[in-house]
Amino acid sequence: MPYILVLYYSHHGATRQLAHHIARGVGKVSGMEARVRTVPQISTVCEATEPDIPIEGDIYCTLEDLEKADGLILGSPTRFGNMAAPLKYFLDQTGALWQAGKLADKPAAVFTSTSSLHGGQEATLLSMMLPLLHHGMVLAGLPYGDGHLQQTQGGGTPYGASHWSGPDGSRQPDETELALCRSLGERVARLAQQLKNAA
Repeated sequence: MPYILVLYYSHHGATRQLAHHIARGVGKVSGMEARVRTVPQISTVCEATEPDIPIEGDIYCTLEDLEKADGLILGSPTRFGNMAAPLKYFLDQTGALWQAGKLADKPAAVFTSTSSLHGGQEATLLSMMLPLLHHGMVLAGLPYGDGHLQQTQGGGTPYGASHWSGPDGSRQPDETELALCRSLGERVARLAQQLKNAA
């Protein structure tokens, strides 16, 4: 079955929560499913320290998961206005897919969670878009026609879904932020279908 890859890194769980609501949005589109995957933490030493299969949560993404996907929704917590290193490390390994044009013309979108309200949500979203543009993917944001975008008090931008988790990470996503996640998932799934049908 055609699928949208919802690929994320999450350190404290907020980004993971958004990923699963995005997957629910993908699931609203008949004939399309979501495949939720994560990436391992990277080690500060030279030897690998993570198991091949996570002890809990979503399994790790493979390059084949990425290659075979009909669309991609990429998520990361904010790290000084940039994506987290584990996600960047994974993307840095996609050179062979880039050279072969395996992701070209597929729809893509981005999402993030950050602890401070002005902690670089939009800069992080933009940083995740750069490798997707190099792969020739078709970027999708959140249009202002979605009324939730004009009601949000904490997260959500036209660049992609986002969440403000608070300084201690205890603020849970509110219903507006979650609705925007579901809208983003549904939008990318619909675009993937339209692009496949047009090919």
